[in-house]
Amino acid sequence: MLSKVMSYGLKGIKGYIVTIEVDVNKGLPGIEVVGLPDASIKESKERVRSALKNSGYLFPAQKITINLAPADTKKEGAMYDLPIALAIMAATGQVQTDSLNKAIFIGELSLDGRIRHINGILPIIISARSEGYSTIVVPKSNAEESKYIDNIDVYAFDHLNEVVAFLQTPRLFSPLEKKNFSELVSSNPYQEDFKYVKGQFAAKRALEIAAAGGHNILMIGPPGGGKTMLAKCLPGILPDMTITEALETTQIHSVAGTLDENVGIIKYRPFRTPHHTSSRIALTGGGPNANPGEISLAHNGVLFLDELLEYPRSSLEILRQPLEDNVITISRASRSVEYPANFMLVASMNPCPCGNYGSSVNECTCTPAQISKYRSKLSGPLMDRIDLHIEVDNVKYDELTEYSEAEDSEAVKQRVNKARNIQLKRFENTDVFCNARMTALMVHKFCRLDKASENLLKAAFEKLGLSARAYTRILKVARTIADLENSENITCAHVAEAVQYRSLDRSYWL
Repeated sequence: MLSKVMSYGLKGIKGYIVTIEVDVNKGLPGIEVVGLPDASIKESKERVRSALKNSGYLFPAQKITINLAPADTKKEGAMYDLPIALAIMAATGQVQTDSLNKAIFIGELSLDGRIRHINGILPIIISARSEGYSTIVVPKSNAEESKYIDNIDVYAFDHLNEVVAFLQTPRLFSPLEKKNFSELVSSNPYQEDFKYVKGQFAAKRALEIAAAGGHNILMIGPPGGGKTMLAKCLPGILPDMTITEALETTQIHSVAGTLDENVGIIKYRPFRTPHHTSSRIALTGGGPNANPGEISLAHNGVLFLDELLEYPRSSLEILRQPLEDNVITISRASRSVEYPANFMLVASMNPCPCGNYGSSVNECTCTPAQISKYRSKLSGPLMDRIDLHIEVDNVKYDELTEYSEAEDSEAVKQRVNKARNIQLKRFENTDVFCNARMTALMVHKFCRLDKASENLLKAAFEKLGLSARAYTRILKVARTIADLENSENITCAHVAEAVQYRSLDRSYWL
């Protein structure tokens, strides 16, 4: 007898329908799995056999053929155990086929029939909803991340017996109750706060501008100046995540298996800090299943690269495409996967090998040749993609012993939110949410300068030898500075401040 059960597969964070077809006929007992299954799917026949027997159901001693359609797409993972078991039961008359045809089934089976956690449930549910499916059955351990998707009924079960009971009398079961993302706690979960940062007023101002416009920023200064602490304060002033951003980010973490199953959603903007010894695969993603890497896991958040020039140059150059296109493409022999990568790059570096070049406290012992070789790892094209370059000097003793607290992160965040709201209205009905992501047409429309501002920018462009990309970055930063002051027009003061944040373009750095 032939039976069909609908399931889903994943390609990156995009789901696609997989039809499980099972044919049970007379012949020598055995199971054949076709449809480009990987090793974990081929092993599912043993898990399914034990799960059915240990749950009190019949496993037929006949010839069983299992097809995973479409047959020309590679299937991976153990998520097809549950639909395969149900298809075998339907083919042998142990469950009703009418109920099976109305839902999607996902889940890995243990030998005793329990349903195990599956990575990537959230993008599967979103894809199934977009394809018009109204019901999906998932493991109970995936319940929390399934509660934020509207317009689809999600049922979560812990054991194969529960799924069978649901198929026999569906009216006795209720779908998961939906959760409201806006009701989640939105207070700052990060320990670092601007009020504990002594001095560094220029750096804090630059970070506020970066947060307000979504700009990439590079901090340059000697060791011990507070660059890392400043970077750790940045998430506390970033705008709260919207439900759209939260679901986008959660999909990536769900596929990567880094999602906390007790929370079920990424509530706060990610702050990823890969070590400088991390491989290119760790940064970009990859491996046999083309899993997301640090660049994608930082989507809608911050990617912090401490001691930037300690990273291999090849690792730094891979940042160029995601910084420009906000996506990263992972190509392997059997597949090509695209992951979102819309993140803020925050980096820190020493100005020279000894770290004291330009310091007002310590003397630099490096030769010009050593400094040039040290800085050669940072290429011009990558430098152009960083909007703000800020110098961070050592903090003086009097500033360190000052006991009065500075402005806290919450006050800064309020100004950032006001600036972001201006940008959201400006870019309404577009895919752009902040100034840093403006297209060339938007820059032309929203970054117009008066004559005095044009002359100032022209002088800076010629004196510093700026590239066309750096020119555009200055305009975007100036637009953000104007937004922080609630100014409709960009003035000379805004342009002048934006130019000051191009430290690496100045002649004494070259």
